[in-house]
Amino acid sequence: MKKLIVFITILSVFAVPLLAQDVVEIPDTVELKPAPRVAVQCEDTCSHIHGIDLSHYQGNVFWETIGDNTKMAYVYLKATEGGDRIDATFERNIELAHKYGLKVGSYHFYRPLTDQQKQLRNFRSQCLPKEQDLIPMIDIESTGGLSTDVFCDSLFYFLDLVEEAYHQKPLLYTGRNFYNKHLRGKVDEYKIMIAMYTQEEPVLADDRDITMWQYTGKGRIVGINGYVDKSRFMGRHHLREIRYKH
Repeated sequence: MKKLIVFITILSVFAVPLLAQDVVEIPDTVELKPAPRVAVQCEDTCSHIHGIDLSHYQGNVFWETIGDNTKMAYVYLKATEGGDRIDATFERNIELAHKYGLKVGSYHFYRPLTDQQKQLRNFRSQCLPKEQDLIPMIDIESTGGLSTDVFCDSLFYFLDLVEEAYHQKPLLYTGRNFYNKHLRGKVDEYKIMIAMYTQEEPVLADDRDITMWQYTGKGRIVGINGYVDKSRFMGRHHLREIRYKH
C-alpha cells in the first residue's frame, strides 16, 4: 500500500508540468482582432456587364493586370475637354487598353461656354474612328451658368456636330439630378449613362429608360492605385448597343 502511494505521488509530480505545457493562456493585454472584411462590390453580386472610365486622375495604370480581370468588359477613356485640353494619359491608355483586350470608347468633357466647332475639332483630333470599339461619349456636368434653355441650345448644336462627324449618336453621361433639372424629356433619342452613387438603381423624373449606370466613383480594381469610376449596363441592355458602327 505504501508503494502504491509513493508511485501515485511521483506520477503527479511529473504529470502536472506536462499538462501545463498544453495550456495556452492569453494575456489580458492581447486584443483579439476580427478577421478582415472582404470588400463586396457590385460586380461580385450581379450578372450585368461592367466597365470603368479613366482619365489622368488615375495616373499610371497597369493594363496587363486590368486585362486579366474578366469582370471589366469595357473602358471609356477621357480624350478631351473643352476647346483645347487633351488628357495626358489618353494616347497611352487607348493603346494598352486595346492590347490587353478591353472594348474601348472615348469621351469628351463638354464646356457650354466654349465654341462648339472648336470643341469638335479638339475631340476629333484624339477620338479616331479606327481606334474606337464603342460610340463616343459626351460628359455633361455643367451649364456654365447658362439658363437651361440656352444651355440646351448650345449642347444640342454640339451633339449634332458629333453625330455628323461620327455618323452615329453619342452616348450621354450625366448625373441624375442634372438630368432631372436640365435634360428631362429632351434627349429621349440618345442612350444615357446616369451617375448616381447609391445602393438603389437610379430612376429618372420622367421614368425614361437608362442604358448604363455609373454606380460608384470610389471603386477599386487591381492594376489601379486609388479610386476608379465603375459602371454597368441596366436591365437587359448589352454591350452591342453601344458598339461603334464602322
